[in-house]
Amino acid sequence: MIHFECDYTEGAHPAIIQRLCETNMEQTAGYGNDPYCEHAAELIRKLCNAPAAGVHFLVGGTQANKTVIAATLRPYQGVIAADSGHIAVHETGAIESTGHKVLTLPGTDGKITAEQVRDLCRAHATDPDQEHCVQPGMVYISFPTEVGTLYTKDELEELSEACREYDLPLFVDGARMGYGLTAEGNDVTLADIARLSDVFYIGGTKVGALFGEAIVITDSDIDNCFRYMIKQTSGLLAKGRLLGVQFTTLLENGLYTEIARHANEQAMRIRKALEAKGVKMLNASTTNQQFVLMPDEILRRLSDNFIFSISNAEVGKGLTLIRICTSWATTDEAVEQLITEVQNC
Repeated sequence: MIHFECDYTEGAHPAIIQRLCETNMEQTAGYGNDPYCEHAAELIRKLCNAPAAGVHFLVGGTQANKTVIAATLRPYQGVIAADSGHIAVHETGAIESTGHKVLTLPGTDGKITAEQVRDLCRAHATDPDQEHCVQPGMVYISFPTEVGTLYTKDELEELSEACREYDLPLFVDGARMGYGLTAEGNDVTLADIARLSDVFYIGGTKVGALFGEAIVITDSDIDNCFRYMIKQTSGLLAKGRLLGVQFTTLLENGLYTEIARHANEQAMRIRKALEAKGVKMLNASTTNQQFVLMPDEILRRLSDNFIFSISNAEVGKGLTLIRICTSWATTDEAVEQLITEVQNC
């Protein structure tokens, strides 16, 4: 079987495995206080054009989301997110377990707008019983979104402005950051995200690393004492240098963008083949996640050799919504086999 259900079915890029082996017997300080984490952090600050940013390495995306949100909000505050946001639908109540509510807004192609944020904040501010309600405390978005779409630079500028109007930190989930930055039509840079948000992360787990997310904090109020929260939420890895080695390998010579671009290109090859067959797509994603309104007859035939992510959403008679997800490691042979079988259906 060939797996197209997610972008973490493989281990890690061979360059990372090689570097981990080369450095395996070195002795370094623990908990991220090592030369590799320090070097990776400096690389990230330069790439983000944010020389004063705090950089912290965690293991996974849900852990990163939970830690950032818990560190930022007061006990009576909640976090605004799209109704399709990862923290709202796919984290087993991780945010709620910290005592914070996720305040969802209806998304369009997985995105929320500046005006929606303003409307929610105005409604709370003018509510005569506001102190009986959860106070909006920050805004969470994903880049790319959970359905593979991208915020434009203008949309991010507007969201950032709305957040500053209401003193709301803007948090960008970058679990698939590499795929967003290298997508066709994207006009957002890493420096833009650093400038427009208060905290974000660069995902490694889904983009070539064995594990790891690099949290970048440009708001000193959030960064202050952030390591205490990492430790309290069980995220302070004793062998932290394993994260530093991985991010150094991914970022120092452009490997991160190279392999992310590869995944996007493979996804677009599959998309074009499906469209040529007359199959409809859910949206105009140019990232490694493609959401397909797949005819059931074709899906049954493809399922003999391929594994996709299957949704139970109602999308029409005789159709099933599936996600086809490529990765940094998706081979030409796997894509060509899928395309051939689509063409033969």
